[in-house]
Amino acid sequence: MKSSILLIYTGGTIGMMEDPTTGSLVPFDFEHLQDNVPELRRFNFQIDSVSFDEPIDSSDITIASWQRIAQIIEVNYEHYEGFVILHGTDTMAYSSSALSFMLENLGKPVIFTGSQLPIGRLRTDGKENLITAVEIASAKQNDVSIIQEVCIYFQSQLFRGNRTHKYSTENFDAFECANMDALAEVGIHIEYKPEILFRSSGKFRVKSEMDNNVAVLKIYPGMSQQVVSGILGVKGLRAVVLETYGSGNAFTNSWFLAMLENAIKNDLLVLNITQCDKGFVDQGLYETSTSLQKIGVIGGADMTSEAAITKLMFLLGQPLATSEVKQMLHQSLRGELTSYPTL
Repeated sequence: MKSSILLIYTGGTIGMMEDPTTGSLVPFDFEHLQDNVPELRRFNFQIDSVSFDEPIDSSDITIASWQRIAQIIEVNYEHYEGFVILHGTDTMAYSSSALSFMLENLGKPVIFTGSQLPIGRLRTDGKENLITAVEIASAKQNDVSIIQEVCIYFQSQLFRGNRTHKYSTENFDAFECANMDALAEVGIHIEYKPEILFRSSGKFRVKSEMDNNVAVLKIYPGMSQQVVSGILGVKGLRAVVLETYGSGNAFTNSWFLAMLENAIKNDLLVLNITQCDKGFVDQGLYETSTSLQKIGVIGGADMTSEAAITKLMFLLGQPLATSEVKQMLHQSLRGELTSYPTL
């Protein structure tokens, strides 16, 4: 059976071409995709494309955008062997994290990719990213998709989507996954790492409801009571991602702990993640994080900010009790965290 791949274009740099007359960048016509990227014909399988009615810059991505992508995949799930999502780089890690939670029991590849330079530029990275993403999305072993999760492919590396963040605005290798190896390295051959590929069982389904009553509280030296009070006091707020130092440490001012404790007693979820790119939160390792653990702050292990925010949005959008949400924050639902050292 030949593979068939669906490209979903949301917007972003990869979808721009240079007008040969004016030199200005204009939107890419995906109805004539293989005319513009003739290398795709060499795959000798069906490649279809669908575009957002109004492609958007990734800075304007919203929950509604994620729901639209999830809906397209849901409607087309039985008709295609894999999906490639062309997306702007700035919020790609957020979108790939969100989709990883929305798409439950995924048995096919969903590969995000994009580019730092428009696909119509001479030195573009877009063509290689697109061609290889399509190849990965179609790759099978014993007639089973090798990749069965949401990923980001960029500059010769395939990463788990919810473990990734953009670290460079300049380099072609714009993404990194500090706490996990790449799922595949691309050179002359594509070398997959089967021991770390994510697998799930059960019937595929889409859970697209999300709750955006989530805030980020990044601590810093000299932080004022007014700032903390303003964030914790937001009307309707249900959860806070607390970005702390090192392995989950924060200042121990009595006012700060009292504010957090009072908010937690009023059913606010507080999830502790580290500001560091590499490593994990281990509440209780140092005295400065023991206080957080005692008042009910939840340790976020080695989740990225993007994964922590979208996981909270996802869980709060489901019909779950607060105790169930807390329990699931400790669990790896889609491979988004490695381990939780101390519960």
